[in-house]
Amino acid sequence: MLAYLARRTLLLAASLLVASAVLFVLLRLLPGDAATTLLSLDADAGQVAAVRRELGVDRPIPGQFAIWLDHLARLDFGRSFVSRAPVGEEIAARLDVTIPLTLMAFALAVVIAIPAGVRTAARGRSWVLAALTQLGLAVPVFWVGMLLMNVFALRLRWLPAGGFPPDGWADPMAALACLALPVLTVALVMSAVLVRYVHSATLDVLDSGYLRTARALGASFPAAMWRHGLRNAAAPVVPILGIELATTFVGAVVVEDVFALPGLGGLLVRAFERHDYPVIQGVLALSTFAVLAAGFLADLLQRLLDPRLRRSIAGSP
Repeated sequence: MLAYLARRTLLLAASLLVASAVLFVLLRLLPGDAATTLLSLDADAGQVAAVRRELGVDRPIPGQFAIWLDHLARLDFGRSFVSRAPVGEEIAARLDVTIPLTLMAFALAVVIAIPAGVRTAARGRSWVLAALTQLGLAVPVFWVGMLLMNVFALRLRWLPAGGFPPDGWADPMAALACLALPVLTVALVMSAVLVRYVHSATLDVLDSGYLRTARALGASFPAAMWRHGLRNAAAPVVPILGIELATTFVGAVVVEDVFALPGLGGLLVRAFERHDYPVIQGVLALSTFAVLAAGFLADLLQRLLDPRLRRSIAGSP
């Protein structure tokens, strides 16, 4: 197990390095220039060159990438081209919105998807599941947010249409009210994906011999599922949960802009508009790490749940 953990950690580090390189190069290929964004329209070539030199974007791309990696190794995302504030501080100031939104949306998606997937598998209502999940997959997350905003905020006036309390979490109820619609938006879209995997895993368990044997020995269906079915059904679903957690984080960043939340979404949109490379790189690097780390942890958890995978790692037949 330790050898597998070491290999998996090295793979995670290599994936982060490759993703960072691709991200860095693709940003430099986008049209526009940070220097021209900071200057007025009548700036001459000399002024543009001076600003490019000050920002460090006049160096060759490999040199810029090496400097950025050196900063990342020291957990330093650099300084914003626009505000000149440390990027790490700007990101940290917005995580108190993005992280709670991500975790609450993911928890709600799991609460919706697991009972729905198990129930439809046990009762054989696959056509209902297929219709609802196809609808959830086809509708963009921002459109779901706008629809919920129109119904619950503008028409019924039950919840705020957007924004966040200026004092943050000093008033928890006001903060939760502002996050209610964004959480519901992300959770509905994520649960449409997750419920299909839960449904498929439950069907495999229902067709298994060990569950029929438990029922033949007198165990009720809920007792047999609880004792024998859940762990076996969870093994293939856990990696999907890791992917969905990472996807929920990305979806939360998108939805934040719809609901005007002061999270990473708004920061990222403004950074793209201004070609603020350090901020873009910092937010996307954090998102990439979250995606890869979630997959890494889900992979380890799957091996803890499934003894067959543990034996294959140890080399047992």
